[in-house]
Amino acid sequence: MTNLDQETVGTQRRPTGMTGMAGGGFYDANSAPQWEQIAAVLPWLEDTLSSLPLEKSSGPVTFADFGCSEGRNSISVMRHLIGKTMQQTDRPFLTIHSDLPTNDYSKLFLGLRPDGQSTFGSQRVSSAAVGGSMYDQLLPADSVHVATTFNSIGYLSERPLDKLPGYVLPNGPGKRRANGHVTEKESKIFAKQAEDDMAAFLTARANELVSGGKLMVQVFGCTNELRTCDGLFDLLNDALLAHVKLGNISSQVYERYYQPVYFRSLEELTSPLTNSAYNLAGLYTLDRTESYEVPVPFVEAYKQDKDLDRYATNYVNFFRAFTQAVLRGNLPDTPSKANLLDQIYKTAETLLKTTPEDYSFRNISVAMLLTRK
Repeated sequence: MTNLDQETVGTQRRPTGMTGMAGGGFYDANSAPQWEQIAAVLPWLEDTLSSLPLEKSSGPVTFADFGCSEGRNSISVMRHLIGKTMQQTDRPFLTIHSDLPTNDYSKLFLGLRPDGQSTFGSQRVSSAAVGGSMYDQLLPADSVHVATTFNSIGYLSERPLDKLPGYVLPNGPGKRRANGHVTEKESKIFAKQAEDDMAAFLTARANELVSGGKLMVQVFGCTNELRTCDGLFDLLNDALLAHVKLGNISSQVYERYYQPVYFRSLEELTSPLTNSAYNLAGLYTLDRTESYEVPVPFVEAYKQDKDLDRYATNYVNFFRAFTQAVLRGNLPDTPSKANLLDQIYKTAETLLKTTPEDYSFRNISVAMLLTRK
């Protein structure tokens, strides 16, 4: 098989300011909601492992996860998959954990080899990390048996607009508060960027996957009634506007800052497969799709214990783990920058404790499982 054309390869993208999730163990410590999303669909993949084409080569059976961050959830996924597959073959295994070159990989490496031994408990399993954009081909052709990505596909490859003056997220504010605005023109630009990104990702993975290989794609999303971004980004937006009002942040900084993230519907997740412009129809079989909701651990705990302080801390730490890198990059470089960043998230905690009903958070995902033809 020859490599498929990828327009994104070798082109210059406009930086998003995304350097990875918060490091130093902070993302791992606040990623329980993401694991709930993963755990809901991981059985889809596990149920298909017996059909993997494992007899065609003597090389390693390769599982690749794109968007590994600090590695806690990525390693857990691999542990599940390897445990289900090792009895099917005597071949060695290779786990690949990939994220941006600027990602903090230190916890990943410690997690992969605690006490100097593979975390997977077998000398048949080797592991490696690969830095790069998930929208490019990163691995050799015909080398991957299972590819996964969980939530990372929601992060855009580039900023299609220099500023988004009415809100901090391309999807716009929640209906309950309507504390901002995104125009129809702006919405269409971001939707197109998200579709192009999805197509680039699917093309890259098609190059890497063996025939019969599996691809699992899961990401935070929305339905007609609910959106994962509601409440959460309303809170961040309100906290920023409070600091604009105080004079700590200029209106120009606020208007230029936005999170380069897009929350897809299930239709938007799958649409590149049938869009003739992307030439993907002949590359994959679409095995299963679903939009679903999972409980949020800190929300469920709050329902039981009514501890508002703990709830606010856990809620804000959760979204700080995946928003602070871009926010930090958009704040002016001053000696008080780190303190200002802390104050913004403390303001978010205060706002949440004052009116928690304004910032209700629901965890919606969309997912698809594909087979490489």
